[in-house]
Amino acid sequence: MADLNVPPRRSRDDRGWDGYQHPHPDGHRDLDSAAPYAGGYPAPVPPPAPGPQWVGPNGFAPAGPAPQGGYAQPAGGYQSPAGPGLPMLDDDSDDAPSRGRRRALATLGGAAVVAGGAAFALSPQLRGLFSDGPAAGDATGTVTTDGTQARPSGQQPSTVRTYTEQNESYMGSRAGAALKRNAPAGGRLFGSPAAAAAATEVTVKTVLSKDPITHLARRATFGPTPKLIADIKKLGIDDWLRQQLEPEKIAPTKGELKLADLPSLKLSPTQLREQREQLNERGVDPARETVDATIARQIWSDRQLFEVMVDFWNDFLHVAADFDGGETYRNSFDKDVIRKHALGSYPDMLVAANKHPALLLYLNQVDSRKDAINENLARENLELYSVGVDGGYTEKDVRQAAMLQTGRGVADGKYMFFADRHYVGKVKILGFTHANNSNDPKVADKVIDSYIRYIALHPSTARYVAQNLATRFVSDTPPKSIVDRLAKAYTTNKGNIRPVLATLFSSSEFWAAVGQKVRRPMEYLVATYRSLGVGPDATAGFDGDKRRTPFAQGLRQVQDKMRELGQYPMGKPTPDGYADVYLAWTSAGTMVDGWNEAGELLGGWRKQFTYVKPEKLVAKPPATAGAYVDALAQKLVHQKLSAKEKKLVLAVAGVSEGAKVDATFNGAIAAVARTILASPQHHLR
Repeated sequence: MADLNVPPRRSRDDRGWDGYQHPHPDGHRDLDSAAPYAGGYPAPVPPPAPGPQWVGPNGFAPAGPAPQGGYAQPAGGYQSPAGPGLPMLDDDSDDAPSRGRRRALATLGGAAVVAGGAAFALSPQLRGLFSDGPAAGDATGTVTTDGTQARPSGQQPSTVRTYTEQNESYMGSRAGAALKRNAPAGGRLFGSPAAAAAATEVTVKTVLSKDPITHLARRATFGPTPKLIADIKKLGIDDWLRQQLEPEKIAPTKGELKLADLPSLKLSPTQLREQREQLNERGVDPARETVDATIARQIWSDRQLFEVMVDFWNDFLHVAADFDGGETYRNSFDKDVIRKHALGSYPDMLVAANKHPALLLYLNQVDSRKDAINENLARENLELYSVGVDGGYTEKDVRQAAMLQTGRGVADGKYMFFADRHYVGKVKILGFTHANNSNDPKVADKVIDSYIRYIALHPSTARYVAQNLATRFVSDTPPKSIVDRLAKAYTTNKGNIRPVLATLFSSSEFWAAVGQKVRRPMEYLVATYRSLGVGPDATAGFDGDKRRTPFAQGLRQVQDKMRELGQYPMGKPTPDGYADVYLAWTSAGTMVDGWNEAGELLGGWRKQFTYVKPEKLVAKPPATAGAYVDALAQKLVHQKLSAKEKKLVLAVAGVSEGAKVDATFNGAIAAVARTILASPQHHLR
């Protein structure tokens, strides 16, 4: 990746908003109040020396050795900040029953790390809880063109953690090997998803039920609900998937209609620039409202597969919401790039992204010109957004791509091609060759688009996209057979995603991989909201702060909770997106925080929403404790628990299986429901 890979703050020209002018009326503390719009500007950058120079994320390249590529990432994913411990894990004082409750909850929840039955070692933390004319040239020559001896052309790209590589690095452990042994080894393609589901035998070890409908609901959505399961049964697997692949035909839900409460969503970048003072007066942050809207759709939309794919592309073609410019451009990037093409053509998506102000600003393409070239976007186009770090390109390819892409920038909030900034001369990048002999905006722009489409359809890109889709939908260590099949479908269909997904769901590897994925923190939280039937309307009598609606306030609180957990939509600050393997998220603190949020929802504490009372989750509660646990588990996780797990749940309430209980589980219903939501059956997807 580009050195350090931290996009710098821009000069005052074409900056976004200077900072928050008013505090956020969220009801919860603003976890990122100091960033990214804290105000102030960096020290002036000294003018560059005469002649061509290479520009990295920190400005013009200094004399002497350049930093070795990549950037440091914390091992193991998000680290919880130091704090006062686990304030909500014990509901009572430090007496014996409370210690028993902690032990039961931690034991049951800890089982979630035994994904599908693979022998994961519990983390130590969990154990502890218990010029005018074109300048002609030729970028294909062997002469160094960037003027920096420390960064010669032809040097191999440094090994860094890309979206795929970071997944592989986490899985190269003993726990990763255990999971790989439990993953399906291979499979075959069937004529339809339903045929594949009917013919596939699930042989992996897993605590999840092997019912294909429930499996589909866990993987193709953000969490099953009784209505969702009923819809799949009614339509059948094939017709339900066919419906999901045409999201424009699915009616919006009440939660989606209430997105009108987020005023910045309907505004263009130009309008956001013009109305920034008025929006600030109302406490509106457009970048955070884009995140809020994504969370709402994940929880309440019936276009679930579409939202899963939006989340996938937000990690794959990642532009952080919290960057200097995100407040103006990130919502447009979400609407005009990611959502427009999420189930369409990836080449079209990548071309659109490379002409969008959000990406051009995020990766500093606006600062790149023929006499001072910035490589950031050119590098990420190859390393993250297309062929991948092992896709066959060299440093020379990066340099030539960066030269070719000069001229693209932003003016007055819109994409603009600057002819006087564009390098003119022959280029050759991964087999793409062009004379590139014009700086006419229409001609040069079309050449760059041709290059972007070329890399988007490169065989290495087909495999890279396939690998990541298989990791998302099949397992953390997907078998080579499914990756090969998806890559072939991608190539055959010229990068169109619907046929690739049809191939995925018609493959036996998908249906055989029950229990082979663990929900990441954001996914756990969204699934919990869905499982408990939380509604988008406010609790009766709740008025809020009069500046924003209860719905808008509630979504902001959910976003703040996700920030505490370490994952939220468009949240990764660096361009590689979030890791999509379990081992990247092994944190006892994060797990406990998720359980605590389940407790908050069961108590109905976020009054901006409506709730089903815990004692009404089961319409006709059985009279005995054991039968009640069975019914409640069926409601919340869509299957019964094992005998051992059931015993642990009963221990939380301090009753035996045959004990008589009322609808409130003799006062313990919230604790019982919360414990079921800490089970492996809820953590796995």
